[in-house]
Amino acid sequence: MTQSVDWRALASATDTAAYGPQRIVCLTEEPTEWLYLLGEERRIVGISGYTVRPPRAREEKPKVSAFLNAKIDKIVDLQPDCVIGFSDLQADIASQLIKKGIAVTIFNQRSVAEIFSMLYQLAAMVGQEAKGLALIQGMQQRLLEIEKAAATLKRRPRVFFEEWYDPHISAIAWVSELMGIAGGDDCFPELALQPMGKDRIIADGSEIVRRNPDIILGSWCGRKFRPDHVLARAGWEEVNAVKHKQLFEIKSAEILQPGPAALTEGVEQIHRLILQWAASHG
Repeated sequence: MTQSVDWRALASATDTAAYGPQRIVCLTEEPTEWLYLLGEERRIVGISGYTVRPPRAREEKPKVSAFLNAKIDKIVDLQPDCVIGFSDLQADIASQLIKKGIAVTIFNQRSVAEIFSMLYQLAAMVGQEAKGLALIQGMQQRLLEIEKAAATLKRRPRVFFEEWYDPHISAIAWVSELMGIAGGDDCFPELALQPMGKDRIIADGSEIVRRNPDIILGSWCGRKFRPDHVLARAGWEEVNAVKHKQLFEIKSAEILQPGPAALTEGVEQIHRLILQWAASHG
């Protein structure tokens, strides 16, 4: 059984933080990072083993899940009143927990707008609507500033974002959008509309060569991106990004987590790389 709050105590509460879940398990990193930013980390009783943001979370909170699997019994023992996950890929975990009487919220944000919506909803769940909205508006303002700066570029680079290398998987929607905000044009914008990785597979690598990206960004789902691996690909010698060695890693925790990191550090890194490229291609 999950711990419950006496409604009589709530009836006399003047602090909205008394409402909402008090013992939260986060199955992915982004809700953990957001709750820390909101100053509500005390509510977190379990996190994903992949969590690296903020670094202190790994020291303070027990790790109870990977991405596709979780320690169900350990989560139950923590007596959470809410488990927060991401996407249909965690549906099996959610189902197991629901069958054990635990409340589960699964977000499925895939675009920049949907990430902001998720952040607001989670802030509201923990009684931090005002603080959450202020943080969100700050992020939105910075995105507008980046977009305005990018609009002054004389030429926008073609950017290929490689989420995986065998087979090649291109950018998901929020990554594609952030590349556009940062000043680049996604080489595969049509694939960004597909929410599932299997639907963003580029089976024929020669199509990437044909689209000739100026910059290649790699974020191999937690595995270290290897520019030498890309440089050695047969037939890629004439790709602009390869010829000019414009191959860079954006760490997965900073771009592939659909939360604060992608909207801040992730887009900032992409913007800096594009500005550097633009400075040498004036």
